[in-house]
Amino acid sequence: MELSEDKRAALKEWLTSGNVVLQPLTLPQRELWETSPVPVADVANHICCLINIRGVLTPEACEDAVRRVAERQEALRLSFLPGKAGPVQMIRRTAEANLQYRPLPNGLIHNEAVEEAANEVFSKPFDLVRGPLYRAEVLRLSAYVHVIVLAIHHAIADGWTLGVFVEDLCSSYILRIIQPNERLPEVPQTYAAWGAAEREFWTSKELERRAPFWRSQLAGTRRLWSSLEGPITAAGPAERLVLHFPPDLAEAASELARKTGATLFSTLLTAFQIALSRWTNEADVLVGTPTANRAKQSVRETMGYFAGIVPIRGYVEPERIFAESLKAVHQTATDCFANAMPFAELAPMLGEKPVPGHNPVFEVRFALQNHPVPDVALHGLSASLSMRSTGTARFHLGCEITVIDEGLEVVWLFRPQLFPLAEIKNLANLFQAILAAACSSPDSRINTLVGKNS
Repeated sequence: MELSEDKRAALKEWLTSGNVVLQPLTLPQRELWETSPVPVADVANHICCLINIRGVLTPEACEDAVRRVAERQEALRLSFLPGKAGPVQMIRRTAEANLQYRPLPNGLIHNEAVEEAANEVFSKPFDLVRGPLYRAEVLRLSAYVHVIVLAIHHAIADGWTLGVFVEDLCSSYILRIIQPNERLPEVPQTYAAWGAAEREFWTSKELERRAPFWRSQLAGTRRLWSSLEGPITAAGPAERLVLHFPPDLAEAASELARKTGATLFSTLLTAFQIALSRWTNEADVLVGTPTANRAKQSVRETMGYFAGIVPIRGYVEPERIFAESLKAVHQTATDCFANAMPFAELAPMLGEKPVPGHNPVFEVRFALQNHPVPDVALHGLSASLSMRSTGTARFHLGCEITVIDEGLEVVWLFRPQLFPLAEIKNLANLFQAILAAACSSPDSRINTLVGKNS
C-alpha cells in the first residue's frame, strides 16, 4: 500500500509522540489479510448492526459514552500500518469518539429513514491506516426513542464484539450520570495480550500435531461452483434474505437433538447438508462454521476479532436413516472442533493460495449464532441489538441461524451474480421442509424426506 505524504506525516507524528503502540497481527486478522478473496478494505468486511435505545439521550452524553468505551476497548483505537513484511496493528493510547448525532425530520417514515441512514453508514469504506475502524450514528426518532447505527470493520470485531459494545455503552452512559469522573474498569485481558498468548500457543509443533487430521478430513474435496468464481463474484456486499422457522419447529429440533445425544447445531447442520446436497446434486458437501474462540473467561468482555473458522465435511447417503446420519454429523463436528486450528495456518497447510473471488477451502458458511445478544435495561435506559450480519460476504453462500423468541431467525447471504433470489428461496424452503420432516420422523430414510426430487 502506497501512503500519501499527509499519511506519512501523520504516522511519523504518532510514532514519535509515543501515542501509538505497534503489535503484530492476531491470527484471525492474518486470516483477513492472507486468505480472504476480497481486499481487506472492501465494505464486504464490515459488520453492521442497529441498536435500539429507549431513554433520554443527548449528543454530548452519547459522545462521552462512546469515548469511555474506546478508552476501555483498545480494538476501537486500532488501525493498521502497512509494511513490506505485512501490516501491523497500531494501538493509540488516547481515545476519541467517532460518533454523529442526527435528529430525523418530522414527517418522515422512520423505518425508511433509518434504512437509508443505515445503508449510508454501512457502505462507506474505512481508512485502515488513519482509523478509527468503526463509525456510529445516533438517529433521534423522538425524545425517548433512538437508533444507533453501528458499522465496524471485521479486523477489529466479530459478532460477540457487538454485544460487548452495547453493554459497555449503556454502562458508560449510566456511569457518566452517577460518577462523571470515573472510567470503566479495565478488561481482564486486552486484545493485544490475547493475540500474543495465541501466537505463543500455536507453535509449529502444535500445528503439525493437528495437520494430519485435516489432511485426512479434507482430502479429495472439490469446489461446488469453481467455474463461476472470479473477482467480480466477490465484489461488494452479498444480498440478504431473512426468514423464520416457527417456534414449534425450533422446539422439535431441540427435542430431537436431546433424544439423540446430539446438539441443536448438529441437528440443523444435518438437515442443511441434505438440503444443500439436493440443491447442488452433490453428495459430498463442505461448509465452514465460525467458532467464538472465547473459551477463557478473561476475554469475554473484550472487543476484537477472536472468531475462528472450522471446516466440516459431510457425505449425504440417501438410503441412510436421518437419526443415524445426525449421530455421524455430530461426531464429525465434535472431532473438527476438537482439532480446530487458525484458518490462516490451515489454508496454506492444505496448499490453498488466495485467489480473487475464491475463498480458500470452502464456499458455504453455516452458523448457529450463540454469542450473547443482550437486551440491556437500566434505570431510565434500555437497549436491544439487531444484527444485520455477523460475518462477511467472503463466501458464495451463507446460512446464519439465531434462536429468538419467535423460533429461529434464518438469514441467507448470497452472491446475486451467482444465485437468483428465487433459487435461494427454493433452498430455504427445502431446508425447512427437510428439518420438519426429520423432526417428525427421524427414523425415516433421507431419500424419503419431502420426496426424492424436492
